[in-house]
Amino acid sequence: MPPALILVLAGVALLLVIGGIIATVRAGQSDQVDERLSQIAGDKTEAAVSKAPAERTSVFADRLEETVAERSFALNIKAQLQQADLKLRVSEYLVLYLLSVVGFGAISWLLFGQSIPFTLFGVAAGFMAPRIYVKQAAKKRLKDFDNQLGDTLNLWVNALRSGYSVLQAMETIAAESPPPVSVEFERVVQEVRLGMTLEQALDNLMIRIPSDDMDLVVTAVNVQREVGGNLAEILAIISHTIRERVRIRGEIATLTAQVTMSGYVISGLPVALTLFLRMSNPGYINELFISESPWVIPGVLPCGWLVLALGLVLIFSGFVAMRKLADIEI
Repeated sequence: MPPALILVLAGVALLLVIGGIIATVRAGQSDQVDERLSQIAGDKTEAAVSKAPAERTSVFADRLEETVAERSFALNIKAQLQQADLKLRVSEYLVLYLLSVVGFGAISWLLFGQSIPFTLFGVAAGFMAPRIYVKQAAKKRLKDFDNQLGDTLNLWVNALRSGYSVLQAMETIAAESPPPVSVEFERVVQEVRLGMTLEQALDNLMIRIPSDDMDLVVTAVNVQREVGGNLAEILAIISHTIRERVRIRGEIATLTAQVTMSGYVISGLPVALTLFLRMSNPGYINELFISESPWVIPGVLPCGWLVLALGLVLIFSGFVAMRKLADIEI
């Protein structure tokens, strides 16, 4: 069978599997929402908690979810998905993770002439891609939240000075602020309405948004509820501090943008050049990938493989070093 046809069939199969997963998730979404709401509200009735296996839309996903639900790595994955605001269960994420590894490995195997080093590189890329995507999504969402927090606190202060309670001020923020601030404060309000205390709802907010600035706000709210005080004045001071911190962050990002871009270019250029030479002149670049003399370890480790491994390590080390130079704590 021609390699091109194999690649097309593999791509179609991968799309069908992903489509099936998405259809399964959407089909069972209403049942999942009912279960999660009943857990938040403390409803432990048989109708809310237990469901017959025949009524489950995805037996495999439910079994896998039950198996890994209480494991430490599953709790970490769940927290990361909440921080990135991805509507996925841990089992669904693990299935997509496996598909990413297999898909990237298969595509590398077919595109680069069944080369073992390139296949391993594709597997490594498939292993890292979901984690990088989730971390970048969570990082972007946290950054957007921090950038909006100063204006949010001003709105909160004005609402409190107008005579609103803390919960009513949060409802105003949820109604008038842009995402992700509006989404997160709406969740806090909904959780309080469903029976949680405000302290528990704010703790859940800190799990989804691990922001140092928001931690100051939550601490101020909790202290005010326990010992009293003028919450509006405290939030006004915190707002001024946060706005200054955001301004300084922006100035530092401007000054370090060249270093950050240089790190991406310098790190990506060798990889892009290798792929270009592999496509345009395979005979020249294949000397690094063949299992022939000279050997570092006779019959096991060719010299070209060692050169590639050292090159990747040095590229990664340089990229990390340049990122550290541009990462300034405030």
